[in-house]
Amino acid sequence: MASGKELCEGVEWRIRVVDGSSEVLVPPTGLARKVWLRTKGLISGLGMKVRMFLKQAWDMGANDPRKVIHCIKVGLALTIVSLVYFMRPLYDGVGGNAMWAIMTVVVVFEPTVGATLYKCLNRVCATCLAGFLAVGVHWIASQSGDRFEPFVVGASIFILASIATFSRFIPSVKSMFDYGAMIFILTFSIVAISGYRVDKLFDLAHQRISTIIIGTSLCILVIMMVCPIWSGQELHSLTVRNMDKLSDSLDGCVTQYFTNSNGEDDQKLQGYKCVLSSKASEESMANFARWEPSHGRFNFRHPWKQYLKIGASMRSCAYCIDALNSCINSENQAAESIKKHLSTSCLKVSSSSSSAIKELAESVKKMNKSPNMDLLVEEMNSAVEELHNDLKSLSHLLNPSITAENQISATGLVPFMEIIPVVTLASILIEISARIEALVGSVEELVEESEMKDKIVAKEEKPEGTMKALQRV
Repeated sequence: MASGKELCEGVEWRIRVVDGSSEVLVPPTGLARKVWLRTKGLISGLGMKVRMFLKQAWDMGANDPRKVIHCIKVGLALTIVSLVYFMRPLYDGVGGNAMWAIMTVVVVFEPTVGATLYKCLNRVCATCLAGFLAVGVHWIASQSGDRFEPFVVGASIFILASIATFSRFIPSVKSMFDYGAMIFILTFSIVAISGYRVDKLFDLAHQRISTIIIGTSLCILVIMMVCPIWSGQELHSLTVRNMDKLSDSLDGCVTQYFTNSNGEDDQKLQGYKCVLSSKASEESMANFARWEPSHGRFNFRHPWKQYLKIGASMRSCAYCIDALNSCINSENQAAESIKKHLSTSCLKVSSSSSSAIKELAESVKKMNKSPNMDLLVEEMNSAVEELHNDLKSLSHLLNPSITAENQISATGLVPFMEIIPVVTLASILIEISARIEALVGSVEELVEESEMKDKIVAKEEKPEGTMKALQRV
């Protein structure tokens, strides 16, 4: 019997012509056919990957149109700043250093207003300070003579660069001026070293500062005038979303455990993990929000740091929910009689705790103190007290001497090991309720500080409005 390869090579096609004769068509064989098939496979595979990439890009843009808007704003800013090259008066004023304006736009333009302002102001201040110091060092070096000039320049770069680098390790400096310290090192080193070979150092520093001011000013105008995205508003919305996710996860986990229902949305139950992973985003947004001017309901001196305290309180609750979830998914499960005994009180604690968190989310969203908050906290504490009483009543069901083999003969009693899982769950619920009370205090503190800041701003604006009214009269 012929092998598969021989059969494949023996295949032929015949074409019958009109006159009745036939012509044999032999398929291409050998190296040419293999190359063609492989090339065809590569092209089709590449086309499929490109199509999937375009689909993912389209879905990403459709889900978050702000990313598309940011791309358009970057293109707009670069197009406008490129006019420096095409407008002769501007180009003559800054010379070949006009490229620094384009580089500034590329480097400092960020998606949010706060991040862009942070980079722009840091870059301008650091460039000006470094430029002035570099010109001063150049003057001192030139007065010391050609022999000592390189040593003066080198020593100044070593000292100032070391000091600026060390300052980046200081937490207060790092959070506010880390980018500025890096730009200071770069600018001072470039200008100081250029002064050793460039005769018109002052013109070089002036052109460098001018182009950077042009680039940063344009970035600020575009980011604030064209569909602005505020870091403060993003932080505020993130806090509200995390509270809602925390509430849904807590209520969903406990309900699923005691009702044995698997219909809950898994993504909804795992929402607490978003709270655990949001620390870096919250710190970044809070830092950038401090640079933003007044916008919407938020004043310039809005207590953004208080959001970090709220985030820390939410994460402490989320860690408990994570432990709760691990307890629920444990292989060692409690006896059904014990679960039934504690189900009512545990569900009541989770429901009241979840309601309290949802009310806190509404309070943060509207930025006012909820009139129902005290009542909800009281209901939660009442449910916790009821759970304490149910736990105490477990003693009559407990017999440490009972094992799995002789459980049947001991009617009404359960082994000690079968009580531990549900008692652990109840203890975690009690701890969550205590941490929710700390979260309530953080939210109320935010609301009080916000109202106080609003009153201060209103008092500062009131004399200005009175003076304008008097001027009209």
